[in-house]
Amino acid sequence: MFTGSIVALITPMDLKGELCRSSLKKIIDYHVHNKTKAIVSVGTTGESATLNQKEHVNIVMMTLEIADKRIPIIAGTGANATTEAISLTKKFEKSGIAGCLTVTPYYNRPTQEGLYQHFKAISENTELPQILYNVPSRTGCDLLPQTIARLSHLKNIIGIKEATGDLSRINKIKILVKNDFLLISGDDITALDFMQLGGHGVISVTANIAAHEMTQMCSFALKKDFVQARKINQKLMLLHEALFIEPNPMPVKWVSKKIGLIKHDTLRLPMTPIINSTCLKLEKALTYANLSLSKI
Repeated sequence: MFTGSIVALITPMDLKGELCRSSLKKIIDYHVHNKTKAIVSVGTTGESATLNQKEHVNIVMMTLEIADKRIPIIAGTGANATTEAISLTKKFEKSGIAGCLTVTPYYNRPTQEGLYQHFKAISENTELPQILYNVPSRTGCDLLPQTIARLSHLKNIIGIKEATGDLSRINKIKILVKNDFLLISGDDITALDFMQLGGHGVISVTANIAAHEMTQMCSFALKKDFVQARKINQKLMLLHEALFIEPNPMPVKWVSKKIGLIKHDTLRLPMTPIINSTCLKLEKALTYANLSLSKI
């Protein structure tokens, strides 16, 4: 369940900025239909930074309820305070979620020892599988391969989402961790190259609107058919790039509304609607990828 195309799911909202259940059901059904391997609920793309903890938990639990065991759900449970991350993780014990995605503590800029102790404390307070999440461009700190290696030996830390885009990291991590430790890309642009170098899949923003294509691309890559995988990826490359012209998830929400997956592309401040030039680039990328909403 933790390999292949995993979607970093958007959080659909109504015009007032509250969760839109009908749109959430539609996008979950869309991913079940297109054989996405798992859903990450309320990660960065799910706008965790603008949700309070009660809303955060409610959205994960509603996602779990609507999914109804048809697709595994991974909960985003990261926080910049270790006690808060532990508290959030504990709320999902025995809930039925498949595991947790835990981002490095943002803003604090901890040392490598601080990062190790942070994730170790979380691991010691839960039985849930933990996937580390390294995204220095957002958090201001970088989980280095040597620290990942130390963490990989803890009982329930099973893998990492590496979103640096630095492909040289893969081998540096692989030679230090256990053989069954999962390496998952967090960068759509380099995800295929990441898998060709030994990665196991991607937690993808693009999959929100190209679920079938991302599933196919990862399936070919895992079978080591990189010729077919690259044909699909080349069609998606403009989209991979356009989805990050402005901060995620602003572009992907706009596209999700345009193709009919959600009713509104509402964002909570300080996120704002994308500008016209970005819309034009996204439209061009959609046309190039020949994307349309799969029937559900």
